[in-house]
Amino acid sequence: MRRVSMLFFAAAVLLLSFNTYADDALARRKDVNHFIDKMVKQHHFDRKQLIAIMRQAQFQPQIIASMERPYEKKTWDVYKDLFLTPQRLEAGIAFWQANQKALEQAQREFGVPANIIVAIIGVETLYGKHQGNYRVLDALTTLAFNYPKRADFFTKELGEYLLLCREQGVPATQYMGSYAGAMGKPQFMPSSYRFYAVDFTGNGKRDLMNDDRDVIGSVANYFHKHGWKMNESVVQPVNVSGSRYKSIATNRRAADYGFKQLIDAGVKPVSRLAHPPLKAGLIELTTEKGPEYWMAYPNFYVITHYNTSPQYALVVYILSQRLSSQWASLQLKSAHHYS
Repeated sequence: MRRVSMLFFAAAVLLLSFNTYADDALARRKDVNHFIDKMVKQHHFDRKQLIAIMRQAQFQPQIIASMERPYEKKTWDVYKDLFLTPQRLEAGIAFWQANQKALEQAQREFGVPANIIVAIIGVETLYGKHQGNYRVLDALTTLAFNYPKRADFFTKELGEYLLLCREQGVPATQYMGSYAGAMGKPQFMPSSYRFYAVDFTGNGKRDLMNDDRDVIGSVANYFHKHGWKMNESVVQPVNVSGSRYKSIATNRRAADYGFKQLIDAGVKPVSRLAHPPLKAGLIELTTEKGPEYWMAYPNFYVITHYNTSPQYALVVYILSQRLSSQWASLQLKSAHHYS
């Protein structure tokens, strides 16, 4: 028994020594020191404090693996079934009921409808249930210094994260988030947290982890700042015919075709809009039965600022429509009950 205890102790010491070495190795890397130099020069951080923070960062190889197989690479059939569930709809209605006043206030102040706000929070974290299990520091250092294809983006986000922690007065090891370093119920990246989060409660804090009012106001502000237009269409299914539609580039980042141009190319909306937007784009999704097409309008591309995947934006929209329908039904029942 004593021998087993001694072996366990030796293994623990060895593991601790390896972690310490790994952390020191990160702090000695040239790219890390270049980052530290930049933060000291541009933002007046204390060099010794930054080195100490880097020594606390832990490399997470599973994060790299997760980046290589995101949900958005799944087919539309599989992807939508992951998010468009009865559980998410039910939880969304409960969240709407609990936060009705804040949602109404956000809609008035920012011009973003309640159902879109609720849908975003539902898709991102199931209303706060799944905010992420990684330390944000570990996620961002892993990706900034060990994921070359997106190193520039995550190095920038690491800098924003350190600035956010300084502004919030919390240690860099405190926040937990996703494998990509997204934070809180709305899963804001650190730069979005700094620039779009709002104090919707008026208590002097911007708490996206625990305060639903701040979360609601911040999501609404994000959409407002990216150009959401109240009462304008978002997206609708279309049929394609002929061969001219094949000349239309699909899944682009903006509504950069004229509406009439798409119609003339054989892209026909399933239902007619009374006032279609002037600009639109064509979305092509992969399903087991073949390609599925949707015509996307400027509001759709506002959603893609949150996540560039057209599948993500479409699942947010569909959930928002189901939430809106369910909410209207509940309000009608309530009105009949009290009449």
